[in-house]
Amino acid sequence: MTVDPAVALTSAVQDALVAAFGPEFAQVDPVVRPANKKQTSADLQVNAAMALGKRLGQAPRNVAAQIVEHLHAPALIEAVEIAGPGFLNVTLMTTWIADAAGRELADPKLGLPDVPEQRVVIDYSSPNIAKEMHVGHLRTTVVGDSLARTLEFIGHTVIRQNHVGDWGTPFGMLVEHLLESDEAEAELLTTDPNAFYRHARQKFDSDPGFDARARKRVTLLQSGDPETLAIWQRLIDLSLAYLRRVYAELDITLGDNDLAGESTYNDELAQICDELQEKGIATISDGALCVFLDGYTGREGKPVPLIIRKSDGGYGYGTTDLATIRHRSLDLKADRALYVVGAPQNLHFRMVWETAEKAGWVQGTEAIHVQIGSVLGADGKLLRTRSGDLVSLQSLVDAALSRAAEVVAESRPDLPADERAVIAHQVGVGAIKYADLSVAHDSEYTFDLDRMVALQGNTGPYLQYAATRIRSILGRADAVAFDGPIVLVEPAERALALKLLDFGAVVAAVGESLEPHRLAAYLFELAQTFTAFYEHCPVLKAQDSTVRDSRLALCALTLQVLQTGLSLLGIATPEQM
Repeated sequence: MTVDPAVALTSAVQDALVAAFGPEFAQVDPVVRPANKKQTSADLQVNAAMALGKRLGQAPRNVAAQIVEHLHAPALIEAVEIAGPGFLNVTLMTTWIADAAGRELADPKLGLPDVPEQRVVIDYSSPNIAKEMHVGHLRTTVVGDSLARTLEFIGHTVIRQNHVGDWGTPFGMLVEHLLESDEAEAELLTTDPNAFYRHARQKFDSDPGFDARARKRVTLLQSGDPETLAIWQRLIDLSLAYLRRVYAELDITLGDNDLAGESTYNDELAQICDELQEKGIATISDGALCVFLDGYTGREGKPVPLIIRKSDGGYGYGTTDLATIRHRSLDLKADRALYVVGAPQNLHFRMVWETAEKAGWVQGTEAIHVQIGSVLGADGKLLRTRSGDLVSLQSLVDAALSRAAEVVAESRPDLPADERAVIAHQVGVGAIKYADLSVAHDSEYTFDLDRMVALQGNTGPYLQYAATRIRSILGRADAVAFDGPIVLVEPAERALALKLLDFGAVVAAVGESLEPHRLAAYLFELAQTFTAFYEHCPVLKAQDSTVRDSRLALCALTLQVLQTGLSLLGIATPEQM
C-alpha cells in the first residue's frame, strides 16, 4: 500500500471517473497537485475536470460534481469541495496520514515507490591527468555524484565513468618531463599537478632539445612503444594519487575502477573514422574528415562540421565522444547514458549523438546531457584568480573548511579540538555541496562562503543542524525504540507527517528528471516544517505517553528522511554541532 497521498488519491479519483463516465476513462490522469494554501486549507487539488469538460462536452463544474458524487474513499478522504471553475480541493483523513507515516517509518526505503530497473551510465568529473582540478570540475563532480547515489538508491544499476583526459599531444611533453625528473619533481603530480605541468611547458617552450624529444615521445606513445607506455602509466598512477585525495576529501564515490579515460578508446578511433567514411556519413573537407548534419549551421548559414579526424591526421573530442556513446550503448547496454558536462558542450554532444545514431551505434540508449552551469564570483563573472586563471578546486575546499572551522569554534568551544575538526570538515564539505545542489544544475550561482556556512537559511549547515538537533532529542528520551504508533492531534504534527510522506515521490522524481535541487528544496521545507512542529508540540515533556511516543516516532522518521536525503546529496550529518 502506497504512503504517497497523491498516488492514493489518483487511484480513488480514477475509480470515480470509471463509475461516473465509463471504463474508457480508467487511465485518465486526475492531475493531482498540492492545494494552494493561500486559497484553501485542503491538502491536495484535483484538476481533471478542466480537461474532461471539453472531452465530455460539459461544464467543468458539472464534471467535478459527478466525480465527487462517485468518489468513495472514506478511509482516505475527509472532505471534498468544488472550487473555482471546477477544481476539487481534497482534505485527507488524518488517520490515513498517521497510518501512512507509520508504514514509512517501518520501510527501509522510506516510501520510495517501485521503479522499473535501468542500467544507467553516468559520465562525470572528468579532470585532466597531470593538471589540478579547478572550479569548473566542482559542479560536474558534485552533481554527478549525487545523481549516481540517488539512482542507486532507487534501485538502478549505475555504471560510473570518469572520462579523464589522459591522451593526446601534451602527453609526449609530460612523459618526457617525468622521464627527466627527480623524485621531488615527480611528487608534484600528487601534490601540485599544475606546477609539474608548468615546469614541463616552460622546458618545452624554451629548450629546443626538449621540444624535439617531447615531439618524438608523442610518436612513440601513439605507436605503443613499451618503454614510453610504462612511463606514461607512471604518470597516470602519480596523478591518480592526487585525484584519490580530492575525491576522499569531498566524499565522492568515484574510484580507480571507474576510470574510462580518452586512452581507453585510442585503438578504436581509426576504425570509427573508416566506418563513418564507408557509410557516407563523414566526408573530407579542407583535408579533415568531417560530418555535416542537417540543421546545424553557424554564421552566415554555413554548415557546422563535427570534425572526426583533423587535417594532420590527429583525433579530437568528437572522435573520442563517438567511441564513448558506442561503447556505452552497444557494450554496456545502457538504458540511459548521462553526460554531466558543462552547458556550452550541448551542441557538440547533440551532433555526436546524432552521428552515432546514423551509424547505428545507439541502440535502446537514451543519451542525456545533464548541463552544468558556471560558478561565479562576487562580481558576477566566472570565478577566477587575480591572474585570470580559473580558481583551483582545492582552494575552494580549503576556504570552505577554514570558514567552517571558525563557525564551529565559535559555536562549540566546549568540544575537543579533534572533534571540532571532524565537524568542521563535514560542515565545510556539506556547505559547498549544498550550495551547488540547491540550485538547478544548468543555472549559474555565486560562490559566497559566508552564506554557504551559515546556520540559518537554505544552507547545508542548517539541514545538518536540524538533523543533529533531532538526534539530541532522541538521545535524551528514555525509549529503546521509536516506532510509535503515530497519532496526530495538533495541526503541526499533521503538517509534519504529511510532508514526510512526500519523500519517496521526490526521490523518484529526481531519478527521472535528474534534478537534485528538487530534493534539496524538499529537505529544506521538511526542516522548516519540523521546526514549526517542535515549537508547537512538546516532545519529551508531552503530558500523554501515547502522544509522547508518537512525537518521538515523528522525530525518528524526520531524522531518517533528513539523513537519507542528505546522503543522496553526498552530505554527511555530524553526530553533534
